[in-house]
Amino acid sequence: MTEFLQYTVFGIILGAGFAIAATGLVVTYTTSGVFNFAQGAVGMIAAFAYWEMVANHHVPALVAIALILLVGAPLAAAVVERLLMRRLHGASAERPIMVTLGLLVILTGVATIVWPPTSQYQLQPIISGTFQLVGINLQYQQVLTIGIAIVLVVALRFLFYRTRTGMGLRAVVDDPSLLAMSGASPNRMSQYGWIIGFMMAALAGILLALTQEQTGISIIAMTLLVVNGYAAAVVGRLKNIPVTFIAAIVIGLLEEYIIYYGLVHLSQGLGNDIQMVLPMVFLFVALVMLPSVRLRAVGRLTTVRVPRIPSGRESLIAGAVFLVLAVVVSSLVGSVMVRGTSLLNLGGEIMAFGIVGLSLVLLTGYSGQVSLCQFSFMGIGAFLMGKVAGGGSLLGLVAAAAVCALLGALVALPTIRLRDLYFALATFAFADAVDQGFFGDNHIFGNGLNVGRIVLPGLSFGGNQSEFLLVTVVFILCALLVLAIRRSLFGRRLVAMNDSPAAYATVGLNLGFTKVAVFAISAAMAALAGGLYATVNGTVSESDFAFFSGIIFVLFVTIWSVRTVTGAFLAAVTYMLLTTFWSTGIGLVAGAGIILIGRAASGILGLDQLTGLIPLPWVKRPAGAGGSGPDGDGQPAGAEAETIGGEARVAG
Repeated sequence: MTEFLQYTVFGIILGAGFAIAATGLVVTYTTSGVFNFAQGAVGMIAAFAYWEMVANHHVPALVAIALILLVGAPLAAAVVERLLMRRLHGASAERPIMVTLGLLVILTGVATIVWPPTSQYQLQPIISGTFQLVGINLQYQQVLTIGIAIVLVVALRFLFYRTRTGMGLRAVVDDPSLLAMSGASPNRMSQYGWIIGFMMAALAGILLALTQEQTGISIIAMTLLVVNGYAAAVVGRLKNIPVTFIAAIVIGLLEEYIIYYGLVHLSQGLGNDIQMVLPMVFLFVALVMLPSVRLRAVGRLTTVRVPRIPSGRESLIAGAVFLVLAVVVSSLVGSVMVRGTSLLNLGGEIMAFGIVGLSLVLLTGYSGQVSLCQFSFMGIGAFLMGKVAGGGSLLGLVAAAAVCALLGALVALPTIRLRDLYFALATFAFADAVDQGFFGDNHIFGNGLNVGRIVLPGLSFGGNQSEFLLVTVVFILCALLVLAIRRSLFGRRLVAMNDSPAAYATVGLNLGFTKVAVFAISAAMAALAGGLYATVNGTVSESDFAFFSGIIFVLFVTIWSVRTVTGAFLAAVTYMLLTTFWSTGIGLVAGAGIILIGRAASGILGLDQLTGLIPLPWVKRPAGAGGSGPDGDGQPAGAEAETIGGEARVAG
């Protein structure tokens, strides 16, 4: 009985830390309509800043906490809200997601530079000493955490429902103009919400870091430690603070009970794997248990223009030109080495990542579903490529695509009722669970999984040039497939579903089938890319498909243009070049890029300044001056034109 009480108390303490982080998420979402994916990173920065002041510069603990909570967090929140979030009101769902993900990778990138992961960072309790309670030794520090959580929940509940400021905070996200008519400043209310959210994240980060005194704090672990807070916030439907608090306590209890009553009976390796994925399991279960959300009835924002899709003939010509250029370039640089690897191998990896980008164009660009787990399918595809038929077999590619198509359908099925943010959270949970529980297992990739080059009857692709051209051909075929899907009836249905799910369902179309089908196709495409990447690279490991790397790649595709084939290719080029030449700064570049184009819903390739300055020869210009009237393909003036080799919008 004493053991049960001890685990119960520990679970409540852990849940209290989750509750503080979760209520911060609820406050931010309630006041801005933006789910802050960077909440864990804010807490991580606060924890390391606390370590820096207390352990490294011997600042008194209470002074350090006061500086972080009353100075650092409010200033950071005010800057973020003013420069990044204020312009996102009414934006399409993927833009706030991408901006907060960009903030996430910026903060983790900065932390990696300032506090190298190779060092140890240990913290001591703020209040030392223990006492006995029903036979259990408790630390004063643990009781302090519970007390702070309870006080904050009561105070926030009072603030939101008993004060004029709280009513303004709740009203600002629904109708800023109406709030302004009542005499309150919508901008100030939104800023207050972000300040409270950042302060809660910082406090949660410090308190949770103090529970890691045995293992020490690390950047990734601290960033993802508040994922249980995500689950609690989802249970509270991102608006109910008391329900969120109770859910966080229950999650903390469940985690302790599962660890100490269930995992102790398993092998150490399996137990550790399950323990690492528990937060993601809780988040996924919370999302699946959500009641069905109302379908979005509004259409696409008028500021987002749909790219003009080229005809089949135009696509084939562009694909042939791209292949000829690839042959010429590969003949000229066949013997060039970069950082110890062949330039042709680097080119092959770019083409493989380009296929992953194409899967995002199909899924996110056309259907509007934000997926953060494409690298998970890519890694699974690489694993199957190395295991099926000894590796290097065409059968491995087929198996990778088929298995991941089925897996993608299974992941999509429980989430077909979800949309926008909740779907992104589900893929976030799946991606990190695969990274921690599958790729992290030493039996999967070990010290590196060797994969041979593909061998076909009468053909061998053992040479670097032949392998590069093979992957290039597959990239071109996938690009042609994506464009063909877009021109088809199914592609038009994807765009219609993105425009208005409610209208799509009202006319009798099967919304669930369309979602599952496009997710399965994109998963198969990502797995195919993973298999090809493995054959080009020769050896793959878990680091090739890391969770944060997948997020960074999604950001690059969004930066260039998630709605175009060209954007997918340029994202692959950018990602591979930065990975090869400046891996430590890739997160900073991705985050800064997504923030700089926060106003441009269509990415760099959709900027009027770019397409106006660089007239591309494959873009059909309208006959009239100034770009008035339809173009030769019946598209309205100002529409974008896209091919495999390039994309631009008609000036107008």
